[in-house]
Amino acid sequence: MLPMSVHPATTPALASRPRVSLPRPSTPSSSSSLVHLKSRRPPLRSLRSLTAAAAAAAVEAGEPYFGLGDDEPLGGEGDAEAVVESEEYKVEVPEKQDPMLVLKFIWMEKNIGIALDQMVPGVGSIPLSPYYFWPRKDAWEELRAKLEEKEWISQKQMIILLNQATDIINLWQQGGGSLST
Repeated sequence: MLPMSVHPATTPALASRPRVSLPRPSTPSSSSSLVHLKSRRPPLRSLRSLTAAAAAAAVEAGEPYFGLGDDEPLGGEGDAEAVVESEEYKVEVPEKQDPMLVLKFIWMEKNIGIALDQMVPGVGSIPLSPYYFWPRKDAWEELRAKLEEKEWISQKQMIILLNQATDIINLWQQGGGSLST
């Protein structure tokens, strides 16, 4: 049977090796489980200043300088302002677009369906009403009632949308439901 523990003094193969152990500081048992790691990597701020200093030295010496990820030399061909400009970051934010109210319609042979949607840039279409079908029901009146429910829709927008709905219904009636005319 093999022994459960091996001590260097009792095992001749292990006795010849010198045993080196680091002194352990006396700490409470609760803090002995914590491990503190110190990073040897300098912070990003230090890396940027080192890169800028190396670029400035290359400009003064007239040598080309290739920074991290740069394809073109900053020094030699330009002046020290090129180094300063490379450190400035510019973010362009697209102009904010307002949501739009639109009418969607389903053009069929015997019916036409009209619905109200809100188009939000970057998001898509948000339905604000179900489809109202003409001539099964009075789609124009149902659409008007739905627009009046929405207090945030201005009177001008409501008139424009109802005029568009009228034009679409009239166009459908003139064509008899077929788009080939």
